[in-house]
Formats: sequence, C-alpha cells, structure tokens
Amino acid sequence: MKKRKDIITVAIDSPAAAGAGTQAKLISKRYNLFYLDTGKIYRYIGKLKLENKKKFTYSFIKQKIKKIKLDYLKKKSLLTNEVAISASEIAKDIKIRNIVHEFQQGCAYNPPKKYNGSILDGRDIITVQVKDAMFKFYITARIDVRAKRRFEEYRKLNKKITYKEVLKSLKNRDESDKKRKYGPLKKTKDSILINTTKLSKKACFEKIKAIMDKKLNY
Repeated sequence: MKKRKDIITVAIDSPAAAGAGTQAKLISKRYNLFYLDTGKIYRYIGKLKLENKKKFTYSFIKQKIKKIKLDYLKKKSLLTNEVAISASEIAKDIKIRNIVHEFQQGCAYNPPKKYNGSILDGRDIITVQVKDAMFKFYITARIDVRAKRRFEEYRKLNKKITYKEVLKSLKNRDESDKKRKYGPLKKTKDSILINTTKLSKKACFEKIKAIMDKKLNY
C-alpha cells in the first residue's frame, strides 16, 4: 500500500462514550484532517449481521466494505444499543478485524489529497492500526459519567432505554473491549492520557490543541 509522505497522523484510543469522537471531529476541522470513526465500521458490520444473518459471510463483508460510502457511517441507525452489542461481538473475530484493518490502513496513510493528514479513533488505533502516528491520545472518563453521556445521546434519539441499562451495557462493553484476544483496548506508554471526566468539550480540545500546536510549530 502506498503511503502519503509528510502528513499529520493522529491516533486516539478510548472506551465508549469518553468523548473521543467529539474531540476527533474538532481536531479534524482544526488541522484539516480526514476523520474516520473506526467504531462505526464495526457498527456497520454489526448491523449487516443483524439484517443478513443467512448470507453473513467474510466474502459478503469484503464486498460491502469495498462499496461503502463514508457518509453512511453517519447514519443514526448505527447508534442503537442492539447494533453496539452486535459490533462488540463481531469485533472479536480476527478475520473480520483483518478485513477492517486493510480499510483503515488506507484511510490512515493515504487520505484524499485535499487533507493534511488523517485522524482515526477507536479501540486499537495506537496498538494496531497506526502504531507510528505522530500524535497518540488515550481519552477516558469515569464509567458513570460516560453512561450519563450515552444515556443523553439515546434520549435525543428518542430511544427507550434506562440509565441503568446503559451503565450495564457500557460495563459489559468495557470488559469485552479490554479482554478480547485481538486488539484489546489498553493505554500504551507513548500515548498521552486525557481524562474528560471533569473537562468540558472546549477545555479538552484546548488541551489537545496546545500539545499538537507545540509539536507542529503552529
């Protein structure tokens, strides 16, 4: 695979609902970076499994990934709890991870020329996908704070789910992400820890921006 030279690469790993997606979008806009929410790809495949149980094969997934339009990853139908659970399960499959890995590598190292680089966020971006990223951030927050944020998201989408159900789902998701055999979620020594528990979106962004601006001489 060809790699664009002299591009900015940003990798973010985080547990669910820690605010990584929000920060990734802000960083993307600030530095004109191609943004890929890698978790949405697994949600996309998880939704495919729910809707195509009989023909859900590796070749079927490959065909769908090749034809995927990135705008589809913004659909609200991917944000349901059922899809999240399905995504967490299929993410344990090494063959599916390899299919997704190839797609992510292309986005990370060969983004469209109009961008100055790329930013990817997920669970194994630093540890597997973009090990040599220029910037590596591990974004996290207390489980109760993350559950409250996710519950509010579901309320805005008019999803019928209780806070306790969301909290339980996140705890299960955390355990699954951290204990899975392939690409488990973990903080690396060379990644910068950003705890958003007591930080506003703006304060968190300013903290990250200061780190990036210093290295980029902005």
